[in-house]
Amino acid sequence: MNFAELGLHPALAERCASLEFTQPTPIQGQAIPVILRGVDLIGCAATGTGKTAAFLLPLLQKLYAKKAEGVRALILAPTRELAQQIAAGLQKLDAGRKVRSVLIVGGANANKQRSELRRGASVVIATPGRLIDHLECNTINLSRVETVVLDEADRMLDMGFRPAIRLVMSKLPAERQTLLFSATMSREVENIARESMQKPQIIEVNQRGKAAVTVKQMAYPVALESKTSLLLHLLENEPYERVLVFTRTRRGAERLSHLLAARSHQVNRIHADRSQPQREAALRGFRDGRYRVLVATDIAARGIDVDAITHVINFDVPDAPEDYVHRIGRTGRAGNEGRALTLLTPIDELSMQAIERLTGQRVERVVVPGFGGLTFAPKPAVKLSSRSTRSFRSFGARRASR
Repeated sequence: MNFAELGLHPALAERCASLEFTQPTPIQGQAIPVILRGVDLIGCAATGTGKTAAFLLPLLQKLYAKKAEGVRALILAPTRELAQQIAAGLQKLDAGRKVRSVLIVGGANANKQRSELRRGASVVIATPGRLIDHLECNTINLSRVETVVLDEADRMLDMGFRPAIRLVMSKLPAERQTLLFSATMSREVENIARESMQKPQIIEVNQRGKAAVTVKQMAYPVALESKTSLLLHLLENEPYERVLVFTRTRRGAERLSHLLAARSHQVNRIHADRSQPQREAALRGFRDGRYRVLVATDIAARGIDVDAITHVINFDVPDAPEDYVHRIGRTGRAGNEGRALTLLTPIDELSMQAIERLTGQRVERVVVPGFGGLTFAPKPAVKLSSRSTRSFRSFGARRASR
C-alpha cells in the first residue's frame, strides 16, 4: 500500500515520496482513512512510528480542500519541544506553504504570538498553559475550529493540565472532529476523551504500554552510591555514539551534566528550569552531533525527536512505568535498533517489576564486574514461637487498653 491508496491527494502523496516516506507505517495506514472520513479517533502507537504524520497529512488535505477564515485546526501538546516538533513536521509536509500556522508555547515572546495570531492562522499548535493565557486575554478565537488533536494527552494529565484541557474543549464548537494520539493510554485519558468525542474509533497498533521491539532493554544492578561511577564507566569504556540520559529531577540533571562536562564529555542538558533558547540550543547541538550526551528530565521525553539515538540510559528509574516506555522510545526509531539501559539500585527493583508488568517483558539484568550487582531479595519469613506470639498479643492488648 502507498499513500495515494489511503485517499491522500496526489500532491501530498508526491510530497511523501520526495521525503522518502515510501510506505505508510501501520498507524498511518489505519488512521489516515479514518481521519479523512471525519470520524473521531483514539490512536495508540509506540513512539517513532509516525503518529505525527498520521494526523498532519489528512489535516492538511482537509485544509487544502476548503478555504475558510479563522483557526480551523488546534493541536495541543504537553511540552514546548513536542509542539515545536509538530510545527516543524507541518512545515515539512506543507511544501507550498499553503497553510499558515502559529506556534503558541511558554518561554517564547507572548507579544510576538499575539501579533502572529492577529495576522491570521488556519492551524494553532500550542501547549495548554500558554493557550489558556491567550484565551484569557481574548487574543485567540477557537469558535471556528473543525479539528482538535490531543497529542500525548496522558502526559498532559500527568503534568496537571486536566483543568486546562477541559477549559479549552469548552471553547470549541460542539460540531468538530476530535483526535487523540499517544504511545500509552490510561483509562483516565480515555474517559476524558470520550467526554468530548462522538463514537470514536479506537486504533491500537501496539498493545498499550508495550515497548518497541527494536529496543533491546537491559538493567544494571548497582549500589546507590556507585550509580555515577557506573555511568562514567559505561560512557568511557563502551562505544556509545549518541546517548540520552534521563534523571528524575532538574537538580539531578544539572549535577550530572556538570559532572560529565568536568570529565571532558560533550554534554548538555534540558529540563523545565532552562530557558526556551537554552533548550533549543541543547537539542540542536545534540541533533547536530556537537553533544554526544544529552541529560534530560521526563518533561522533555516526548519532545526529543533526534535521529539515530543509539542509547537511552535511565540514570534514575522513572516514577511512573508509562514514562519508562516514553523514555526508551527515543531510541530504536524508524526501524533502527536501539538500546535502553537502566541503572538499577536495590530500592528501584520494585519499580522495575512494575515496568515489566506494564510492558509484559522481562528486562535482562547485566552485572558489570566491579560494581557489585546488588539485587533486592525478600527476607525469609521468620517463624515465631508460641511464646513469642503470646508476648506480641499481650503487648497489643496492653497498648489497646491505654
